[in-house]
Amino acid sequence: MNVALIFAGGTGRRMNTKSTPKQFLKVYGKPILAYTLEKFQHSHDIDAIILVSLSDWIDYAWKIVDQYRLDKVSSIVAGGATGQESIYNGLREAERLYPSEAIMLIHDGVRPIVEEETIAEAIASVREYGSAITVSPAIETVIISGKDDTVNRIMDRSDCFYAKAPQCFYLKDLIAAHRRAIADGIETFIDSASLMDHYGHSLHTVHGPANNIKITTPTDYYLFKALVDAKENADIFS
Repeated sequence: MNVALIFAGGTGRRMNTKSTPKQFLKVYGKPILAYTLEKFQHSHDIDAIILVSLSDWIDYAWKIVDQYRLDKVSSIVAGGATGQESIYNGLREAERLYPSEAIMLIHDGVRPIVEEETIAEAIASVREYGSAITVSPAIETVIISGKDDTVNRIMDRSDCFYAKAPQCFYLKDLIAAHRRAIADGIETFIDSASLMDHYGHSLHTVHGPANNIKITTPTDYYLFKALVDAKENADIFS
């Protein structure tokens, strides 16, 4: 069984929105979260979806599920104080509903351009290697900073990649690592890859397109809007 765990518990401080979290902002009348959920809804490889939402927005999230006929969404649970806690809440729900051998695809609710091929390759990677971290090549020079605003080291760009999503593991492995982090009092892991690496798991990469962006800033929002425009024009004129 393959389960997408979509976490949409952020408040979007960097988007400068006053009342609406970024995942619920609309592009051409459709919430960004709906675009993301549709990618997994329409994937032949996904059996179910668990959504982690801000607690005050769970009712609205269910309205999105109903409006866009996202019948693979089996549950919506409240997020936590951090991204790490939010993912753990979703994993606990997955543990309640599904077998421990289920493959979990951890994905940002504001990363709506993930491709069907990336989802399929990630699942295949977990089956073969036990993990899948979606990446794209670094397209600018990466430096390691030193003291007093100096450059300590310039990385070979051919060795550098951006970690993206989905990040995928077997449910039993990922939830066990989360429980180790809780026992160790660590609450600062920024994503599943960092957590699993910390606890000694080997991470296998899956290469995805650069446009698999996470909508974090106003610039990202307008870039996504432009990409939606480009796709619609291509569909019309192809």
